[in-house]
Amino acid sequence: MNILLVGSGGREHALAWKIKQSPLLTRLVCAPGNPGIAAIAEVRDVQTTEVARLVMLAQEIAADLVVIGPEVAIEAGLADALEAANIPCFGPTAAAGRLESSKAFTKAFADRHHLPTGAYRICDDAESAKAALAHFHPPYVVKADGLAAGKGVVIAPDRHAAEAAIDDAFGGGFGPAGARVVIEEFLEGEIGSLFALSDGKTSMLFGWAQDHKRAFDGDEGPNTGGMGTYSPAPAFTFDLVEQVRRRLVEPAFKGIAAEGAPYRGVLFVELMATRHGPKLVEFNARFGDPECQVLMLRLESDLVPYLMACATGRLHEMPQPVWRDDDAVCVVLATQGYPGPAKAGSVIRGLDRDFGPEVVVFQAGTSAGPDGAILAGPGRALNVCATGEDLSEARERAYGAVALIDWPEGFHRTDIGWRALAR
Repeated sequence: MNILLVGSGGREHALAWKIKQSPLLTRLVCAPGNPGIAAIAEVRDVQTTEVARLVMLAQEIAADLVVIGPEVAIEAGLADALEAANIPCFGPTAAAGRLESSKAFTKAFADRHHLPTGAYRICDDAESAKAALAHFHPPYVVKADGLAAGKGVVIAPDRHAAEAAIDDAFGGGFGPAGARVVIEEFLEGEIGSLFALSDGKTSMLFGWAQDHKRAFDGDEGPNTGGMGTYSPAPAFTFDLVEQVRRRLVEPAFKGIAAEGAPYRGVLFVELMATRHGPKLVEFNARFGDPECQVLMLRLESDLVPYLMACATGRLHEMPQPVWRDDDAVCVVLATQGYPGPAKAGSVIRGLDRDFGPEVVVFQAGTSAGPDGAILAGPGRALNVCATGEDLSEARERAYGAVALIDWPEGFHRTDIGWRALAR
């Protein structure tokens, strides 16, 4: 098979790493890719929202399958354009992708299809958003409606901070994504990430993990796109998984199909395990980042047949995926200042070291510099991942590798997996 993978982050590096292992693969091309991906696949300088050029690239390489990594390509309608060109695609249409691209759409969708979620108000201006705060108790959750690279959520401890977040959103702090905001009930419990595949008719659970959204240790600081994750997550008991499948996953796939947009790809369910059962925090229309990284390390089965089955309506023919018994941990290294303004261009050294067979370093926001140097972008740059017989061993290996990387301009959390260890 010839496969085109769209994206340039750590998620896509992990997908490329796993796809590369498939005996079905003939050729793997990634657009636009990154230096890490370039070491294992061909890369082409086509951006993730250049839909027409991506379709042309898929035709040029006679792609048997296109795999969409990032949400911006989904929102841009890449799957729609590929469908029109009769090219199989793993990734939902723009209409189905509204489950991620619009928080307001998703909340209303949850109401229509009786999905358990927190109370909310949708607001089109700062005045109505501030008035909506009266219906909630602190801490307040203020979300940009559109895509904001995982940074469009503010958890405000008091009303003053909530009003400041509202002013920031409507003042352009999140760009076009903040032209509308959703005020939400703060859900108490343990957060988790569950993944499910769908081919438009059949669905299948595809692993779960637990992310760390806040920037600093102890879940302090601003929300980010994710500072680390681990899998399996002890919070996902058999009972919880079954509840999520019955109350969130299957109704969501059935509901979006009933609204004329059958879902083909992976649905990422971010949920809160509350004392009243699992409640939807939000949907994402793609693999999580950095959750994908630990899932790929733990997935024993060949990934490619599952991707192709989703794209071609044959998921019902696939067996349940096989997972390694090992635990996996991902530690994210980001440029100091992230998720706020941060300076790009610092040099990351030490990536050529031998970290051991159970460690994999995925590159996220990096670029190639002079003489083969690896340069960091202004955000998340590296995903240092490891497996072990248990969580403690996986963490020890991951943090041991982090210590060998020479990047003074970077930072990371030192407590990834703390919830599971506390158990």
